[in-house]
Amino acid sequence: MTLEIDTGSGLMPVHEWGPADGDVPGLLLLQEIFGVSGYIKQRAADLAALGYYVIAPEIYWRLDEAELDESAPDVLEKAIALASRVDWDLAVSDSVAALDYLRSRDAGTGVIGFCFGGGLGFNVAAESPPDVLVSYYGSALPQLLELAPNVTSASLHHFGDDDAYLPVDDIVGALGDAEIHRYPGAGHAFDNPMPAFHHAEASELAWRRTVEFLSRQLPTSQGAA
Repeated sequence: MTLEIDTGSGLMPVHEWGPADGDVPGLLLLQEIFGVSGYIKQRAADLAALGYYVIAPEIYWRLDEAELDESAPDVLEKAIALASRVDWDLAVSDSVAALDYLRSRDAGTGVIGFCFGGGLGFNVAAESPPDVLVSYYGSALPQLLELAPNVTSASLHHFGDDDAYLPVDDIVGALGDAEIHRYPGAGHAFDNPMPAFHHAEASELAWRRTVEFLSRQLPTSQGAA
């Protein structure tokens, strides 16, 4: 299902899973560079199955020709080009508007982001702290570390030790008291099922840790177990 959230400068389309009117915590799920892809929708369904109300905004909604063919051989190149056109400040404010929608339900809020969304979620948490933040290898983190003191939410970060895109050691050293897990042999985007990225063992372990973290920090009536 989809809804529209008023960002103050237009209506942003947002996908939703679970009962919006239920007394359950809400999770803001922020996309990779591939948009709200089949993978992101599956993770949203996984989270909803744990008892959360989940929304995933179309962060590319302001861009023309923002649709990506996930099966195209050049999808990575096109996704990188698309992400490069995003106005970062607008993406942050749009995401904060989505988080405010969840916050208005008064049932607890969390942000979970993957890659592009992992960095975006970190920035959102610095601007408008949710109860919890889960960030998978946030690609923009190297440019955002000065915001770390403002991220006061209970936070969990996942990184592959073989990430060729991120200076993981430098990032980890700047994240303070966040819960951090590193995965030997895993590269960037290891949770994504695309064969070029996927690391099955790291993906499974990171997801178990994510579920356990959410169950401690933002429990549902199901206990997120």
